[in-house]
Amino acid sequence: MKSGKAKTKEKTPVILCEEDYNLLKQFAGTKTDDISEMSLAYELNRAVIVDNESLPVGTIRLNSLVSVKEVNSGKVTDFRIVMPIDADIKQKKISILAPLGAALIGFRKGDEVEWKMPAGVKRFTVLNVQA
Repeated sequence: MKSGKAKTKEKTPVILCEEDYNLLKQFAGTKTDDISEMSLAYELNRAVIVDNESLPVGTIRLNSLVSVKEVNSGKVTDFRIVMPIDADIKQKKISILAPLGAALIGFRKGDEVEWKMPAGVKRFTVLNVQA
């Protein structure tokens, strides 16, 4: 008879470097009692903050080039996550404030992320991350 651990639905930890955290917290607002589970403020609140040099390789941060696959459709999308002022969909640069940007910040290659998008809740697998 095999024994194993019960599966629990724990969220993958979000890891942010201090530099990104300090830039992003200005966009998250200050109301911690009104944080939606699928918001940038929520992600920042639960993030593990590390020194810039201690950020694990393959972690999505500002200016990362990211490749993700939408789980249900299998569609692969490549883009760079940038500050709102630098966003330009024609150049495949999406804002950290866009739903997908906020969803992915702090996750790593191989992680699966579920996030509420304008078309409903979607699941993405992080295929690749380049600094």
